[in-house]
Amino acid sequence: MTNRFWRIDARPEGNQFTSALSLVEAPLAEPGEGEIVIRNAMLSMDAGTRMWMSDREDGYQPPLPLGAAMSGLVIGRVTASRHPDFPEGTLVRAFGQWGDFSVVDAGLSGAIVLEESVADWRAWFGPLGMNGWTALWGIESTGAAKPGETVLVSAAAGATGLLACQIAKLLGCEVWGMAGGAEKCAALTRDYGLTGAIDYKAGNVRAALAATGGIDVYFDNVGGPLLDDVLVNMNHYGRVAVCGLVADYNSGTRTHPSEFDQVLMRRLRIEGFFSPDFMHHGPELTARLRQWHEAGELDLPYDVTHGLENTLVAYDRMLSGKNMGKVIVELEA
Repeated sequence: MTNRFWRIDARPEGNQFTSALSLVEAPLAEPGEGEIVIRNAMLSMDAGTRMWMSDREDGYQPPLPLGAAMSGLVIGRVTASRHPDFPEGTLVRAFGQWGDFSVVDAGLSGAIVLEESVADWRAWFGPLGMNGWTALWGIESTGAAKPGETVLVSAAAGATGLLACQIAKLLGCEVWGMAGGAEKCAALTRDYGLTGAIDYKAGNVRAALAATGGIDVYFDNVGGPLLDDVLVNMNHYGRVAVCGLVADYNSGTRTHPSEFDQVLMRRLRIEGFFSPDFMHHGPELTARLRQWHEAGELDLPYDVTHGLENTLVAYDRMLSGKNMGKVIVELEA
């Protein structure tokens, strides 16, 4: 049996993914001890994986070697197994490969068995998955948001950002979002009840942020120049929870705030957080998120692309902000 998968042939420049990755075929490997083979049904498109394509050695994960299959979160059924906890037919989520199949070490890939009672599998990527875990942890633990405080979320129309906005509201905060374009901003206030939304593409973000009356918690998915605009609008003893730096990923630049002195002047705390730090809290995070999700209090639109051959189209949509909500590639059964 053969497997099609996306292979990294070169380090992409900017968003030139089609010249750096290719769709190839190779024999499907048999699982080794402790490994499972997953027939991928869905692939998750996540901004953090962009760094894995680069040659940066100082990131939170080493770069993927050239010639390797591109990695990311997948959902599918186990078709072959050499691990007792994952028999054939089990529905799982794991860090696998962008391919028809993923061959992974069950433990190292973070594979978990998914409950069949959740009818829409996409929720296991979004509200009940890594996006939901990250949003809840960043707002409540890293950002330490308290009822009545003002929370600002960047990339607020993306998967993690939109969930972070809703969770902050559920925790009793006043929530503002930053997104690109008037249509997205209108949806944030109209459909998700945010107090306000700021279109960073409209310019003069710093002045627009003054309307918040001061920010207590900033959930940062972007980095870049927007961080300067936020720092001068933070309240004293505010917290910045750094989730991502998407402004840097394609540009190859590094965020270096010129307003860094505000950290001292306003006694701010800036802290980065990363999913392996709280992976062991997954079951309890999922339980809380599922209560909100099943009560209709946590919603996420899905931006779905069909076919493995169209994966790079979906990936570009996510990184360039053409989507609203969670970007997923659905594969043929």
